Amino acid sequence: MTRLKMGIIGVGGIAESRHIPAYLYLNEIVEVTAVCDVNPVRAKEVANKFEIAQVYDDYHAMFSNVDAVTICTPNKFHAEIAISALDAGLHVLCEKPMAMNAKEAKLMLEASKRNGKKLSIAYHYRFVESVQLSKKTMNEVGDPLVTRVQAMRRRKVPGWGVFTNKDLQGGGSLIDWGCHLLDAALWMLDKRKPIEVNGQIYNQLSKTPNQINEWGAFDHDTFDVDDHVTAYIRFDDHSTMLFECSWAANIKEDVTQISISGVDGGLQVFPFEFYTPKNGAFTTSSAYVQNDQHQAGILQAKNFIESCLGHAELISTPEESLQVTQLIDAIYESSTSGRSVKIQ
Repeated sequence: MTRLKMGIIGVGGIAESRHIPAYLYLNEIVEVTAVCDVNPVRAKEVANKFEIAQVYDDYHAMFSNVDAVTICTPNKFHAEIAISALDAGLHVLCEKPMAMNAKEAKLMLEASKRNGKKLSIAYHYRFVESVQLSKKTMNEVGDPLVTRVQAMRRRKVPGWGVFTNKDLQGGGSLIDWGCHLLDAALWMLDKRKPIEVNGQIYNQLSKTPNQINEWGAFDHDTFDVDDHVTAYIRFDDHSTMLFECSWAANIKEDVTQISISGVDGGLQVFPFEFYTPKNGAFTTSSAYVQNDQHQAGILQAKNFIESCLGHAELISTPEESLQVTQLIDAIYESSTSGRSVKIQ
């Protein structure tokens, strides 16, 4: 069986904890042949840990020895590296978000099309069991009316890496965490198009000194990204979405939830439940699902590899990921301008 030769660009936590283990598990169809990082010492450590033969500090030098790359760098470098790899004739799986903004994301999509190579963004929540089941149940919901999305953490600003660096990441809780649930909800809503956004971003809590934070220390004086975001989104079929995400909210406990109320029924995703009137009574049905994040990472990798080998269609397409980035841009723009923003 043909195996895809995979290179990893950026060997931080997400590469080490999700992508490389997933590829090693799928070793019958993929071989991780190389890693690359601007920190050669770190790259060598990861290569030794996973017994990967080739180590680079320049991703261009890697291209001739692989069929595809997985990009795990800060957001600022997603577009630059993806376009270079696509133009070199490689397939690309890029960590979320697609890019710093929609302009960059469009250039990535154009590079994928002109080179005839696969481009996918690692929105792995599409492969979580509850989301997959909810997607299949949408025909029983009927026409959706209101979607509610919450990606809420009580006090979990990621204090490591570059998560709070706006120049390298482009934003905070929305572009890092809320985007996952936003993408999953849009996928469930299928072809419905967002047309108008009213959004507001906050970061007062994380700029206050002496805050308790569960995920490591960070400098409140230099904190310049969003830690809490709200948005009201209208779609072309007159349905709406109420969206909220946060790294640092004064709430009782973390909340990860998508719920959709439709004409025929309604559902919530975590845990999966379906609501509908039936036989003269209100009924609730549920399903036992594990929602294993590790397994979702494996399924994401499998779909990408099989699509590169011509055996499957991409589940996370670049066109859909571009739509997520356009929404993120619109939320930020609306907050800055104080007005609703139309999406073309």
